[in-house]
Amino acid sequence: MLIADLSAPVELRTPRLLLRPFVLQDAEALFKLRSDEQVMAMIGRPRTTSLEDARALIERTWSDQAASNAVSWAVQLAGASEMCGTIGLYRPNWEHHRIEVGYLLRPELWGQGLMGEALHAVVDLAFARYGFHSVEAITDPRNTASRRLLEKNGFVLEGLFKENYHWNGSVLDSAVYSRLCPSARTTSH
Repeated sequence: MLIADLSAPVELRTPRLLLRPFVLQDAEALFKLRSDEQVMAMIGRPRTTSLEDARALIERTWSDQAASNAVSWAVQLAGASEMCGTIGLYRPNWEHHRIEVGYLLRPELWGQGLMGEALHAVVDLAFARYGFHSVEAITDPRNTASRRLLEKNGFVLEGLFKENYHWNGSVLDSAVYSRLCPSARTTSH
């Protein structure tokens, strides 16, 4: 069984981004991001309805990280003062050395390769520092931009699950992608 300490804050840099731990001052930008109808359209999570919701979410990221249940970053353009997105590793399956990645980005920044930079940095960290064997991403099959992002970054579609997710009065499908650690060796059974 894998045991990794996710609790220590880690700052990551890419050519255009800073990925850093959340601070309470991120609450307003997080509120804008998570209350944006376009951003949250295919996420299957409640939209943030107040600044207090955003603060509570930040505090939850801290407690989840302290317990090694997740690690989350505020995504910030290099040289900017405000976060423009989020990315994190969630729901570790310690027995099977697998963890899930999730992300959000302000719509005006979509299509510029920024989330690809963030995803690359976080997935590399999941393998090199934390020792995971695979990283999964679950997305709405209709979210072609997210699916394209995952595929460009070495994720492979594992399967489509029909009506496996109840959200907001609807039953939705899920597309599950994964990426294996580059040093992983596969075996046939």
